[in-house]
Amino acid sequence: MHRDTSIIRERLVQGLPLALLLLMGGFAVAGPSGLLAWGENQRLLEARKLSLVQLQDQRDQLRNRVNLLAPDHVDPDLAGELLRSNLNVARPDEKVLLLPH
Repeated sequence: MHRDTSIIRERLVQGLPLALLLLMGGFAVAGPSGLLAWGENQRLLEARKLSLVQLQDQRDQLRNRVNLLAPDHVDPDLAGELLRSNLNVARPDEKVLLLPH
């Protein structure tokens, strides 16, 4: 009986570290930051870099538009464009052409 428990204990002492090593190896290959996910992470990184560049361009355009509408020096062309588009107005010397949709 004592021999059976010592064999079980010995197998447990040998098997547990092996199981832990296999588990760590599995995570290294198939885990969320493992070798299989590396390519997907690189693709996502490139897509996010492209998105960041587009958002920075959009931010710069909006910043320029805000600067053109600063209260102390409003750009007259932009102010006229906004008035015409938002209030639907035209100057007397302008002709309005209605385009079919």
